[in-house]
Amino acid sequence: MLSGAGKPETRSAIILRLLRAKRGASIGELMEVTGWQAHSVRGFLSGTVRKTLGLALESKIGAAGERRYQLPKA
Repeated sequence: MLSGAGKPETRSAIILRLLRAKRGASIGELMEVTGWQAHSVRGFLSGTVRKTLGLALESKIGAAGERRYQLPKA
């Protein structure tokens, strides 16, 4: 994917964008867009999003029984 400046969007930026979306994102969706395995996505969420960036990541189980992750609106 390309960012507005014509540069390729990083995997980190893609994940953060999806986490900020109204629906949030599931592990499966994040795996699909990054090409990472599940443990790598979970490690990014825990290590980078929560610890390094200090963002309050929310985790909810939806009506379909699938866990979705989301960053709350600022």
